[in-house]
Amino acid sequence: MKKKLSLLLVLLLVVTALAACGGNTDTEGPESDAVKTGLAILTTVASSTDAGEDLGLAQGYSNIVAVIVDEDGVIANCAIDAIQTNVNFDAQGHITSDLSMVTVGKQELGDSYGMKKASTIGKEWFEQANFLAEYVIGMTRAEVLAIPMDQGLASDSDLSSGVTMHVNDYVATIVAAMDAAQDLGANSTDTLGIGTYSLIDGSVDATADEPGNVQVYAHFAAVTFDEDGVITSAVLDASQADIGFGLDGVITTDLATVYPSKDVIKDGYGMKKASSIGKEWYEQAAFFASYVVGKTVDEVKGIAMDKGLVTDADLASGVTMHANMFVTNIAKAFDFAK
Repeated sequence: MKKKLSLLLVLLLVVTALAACGGNTDTEGPESDAVKTGLAILTTVASSTDAGEDLGLAQGYSNIVAVIVDEDGVIANCAIDAIQTNVNFDAQGHITSDLSMVTVGKQELGDSYGMKKASTIGKEWFEQANFLAEYVIGMTRAEVLAIPMDQGLASDSDLSSGVTMHVNDYVATIVAAMDAAQDLGANSTDTLGIGTYSLIDGSVDATADEPGNVQVYAHFAAVTFDEDGVITSAVLDASQADIGFGLDGVITTDLATVYPSKDVIKDGYGMKKASSIGKEWYEQAAFFASYVVGKTVDEVKGIAMDKGLVTDADLASGVTMHANMFVTNIAKAFDFAK
């Protein structure tokens, strides 16, 4: 009898041990499920206006969405930002804005953007954007597309309680980010942040021979971080919106133009033929993004550069363009990650 009991106890211990091992080897568990990381940008110039008695306005506006999506196509995290670059010019074709200005995203502007005082719900832009981002977590692509709207405004009472600004472009950009998502190393519990800023230093006045051009060059990063602040995935992108105008201050660019980002343009951007390593812009951006995975923000900030160009031989083998904008936006993404 004692022998039978002993044998039974041994068998129970073996079964328990196997079950425990099975629990550890079957999956890593929901705490570390792999997810895809996606970034999408919608850049328009529709609010630009001619110069006359008042100064003209060249406005480049980008909606920015980053997502992480699980294996079932469900949003595990979402971040939303926008960047609005306003450049003035006069009726003689001269740009009056400071060409050295740097524009930052609306998340970074925070309360200084000034929507709260005009909001019927007393919410600033970044608060409404964060509400929308939180609202779509747990949704599939089809469910995001099915969000009810009336003339671009949310008509669902739960959503409209926290978002009164137009959401149609953001919904479209959320879907585009989901469609662009890739397996880059992120996990479902990672925080997610966006970094962005824009420059206009490539802009020129109109002359008798050439039209003027306001070039809004915006840079973007979507980055995921683990609980220790280590980068688990990154997507780096940029968009270049060009708004032409004549000596009379009249805009010559079609204001219905939508400007695709460089990661969407891919080989059509045309850097490869001028590259000393034969790599297109999106390929070099992806190389840098892959290089920073496994690093902290401080380590990224410590990447050696000379006038914006990387000097580390391993990194320079895949990135010969200026990379300082990548470092800046990765640091910004960390500051706004949630």
